[in-house]
Amino acid sequence: MVVGDIHVLRQGGLTARVKAAGAELCSLQNADGQELVWQAGPEWPRHAPVLFPIVGRMKEDRLSVDGETFRMTQHGFARDRTFAWMDAAPDSCRLALADDAESRAIYPFGFRLEIAYRLDAHGLSVRYAVSNTGPAVLPASLGAHPAFVWPLVGTEPKEAHRLTFERDETEPVWRLTGGLLRPQPEPTPIAERRLALHEALFADDAIILLDPNSRSVRFEAPGHLGILISWDGFKQLGIWSKPGGAGFLCIEPWHGFASPEGFDGPFDTKPGLMHIPPGEQRELGWRVDVSPGQGA
Repeated sequence: MVVGDIHVLRQGGLTARVKAAGAELCSLQNADGQELVWQAGPEWPRHAPVLFPIVGRMKEDRLSVDGETFRMTQHGFARDRTFAWMDAAPDSCRLALADDAESRAIYPFGFRLEIAYRLDAHGLSVRYAVSNTGPAVLPASLGAHPAFVWPLVGTEPKEAHRLTFERDETEPVWRLTGGLLRPQPEPTPIAERRLALHEALFADDAIILLDPNSRSVRFEAPGHLGILISWDGFKQLGIWSKPGGAGFLCIEPWHGFASPEGFDGPFDTKPGLMHIPPGEQRELGWRVDVSPGQGA
């Protein structure tokens, strides 16, 4: 199998592009050729990075294992590594990243991370398998970070868009200071399952739902194009745009989150982690369905 730096998927009028660099989704176009994924402009130079083995930041970018300290920067290293192509077909592909000397120098665990993309007539599915290939329990987080163009419809203002959640979301939301989780939450801006979108929402960085009731959310300008993002296996949801305004909205299913401001313990005690026994794996996934708007 010979695949270049980017593999193009096509099915049912939809087109997607996936890069070996970071196993990153870098394009998703509907049947009309409209681009739905942020094209890595100067405001933020990424499209949909894979967050592994941490989501968010740790205090002073330090990770402690068995009394030894390692440097682990925000969102981990997977997004900056080149994955190996495992399979590639007209409508799908699968990539993998395994531990090596470079990764073990900053994250001393055996792992294998596989990511599979599949396009169908309605949308794109992304599946992850995190395997523990080492002798000890694997502590890890995994997050998706897809950035969708905002506004979705070029003639509509940003403020015409909204998120509509599958279920009621009445619990407080969490915010960040210096990339770390604040000690106390704040009242949710979601009302009657809807979050009215505007740039000021992100003046304090991401909006974080630590235990959402929903497993899907619709991003739309009512009466126009809409997309439905759904997920399984992920426990948290982040919503973010670049503070100060940028042409994208990130809708991010996570298993894990930034360290609380007061947390400075061993890595395996960090809140939100998966703990995968030797020889076992954890599977997670998310999907985006592309469809017309459903009116007001």
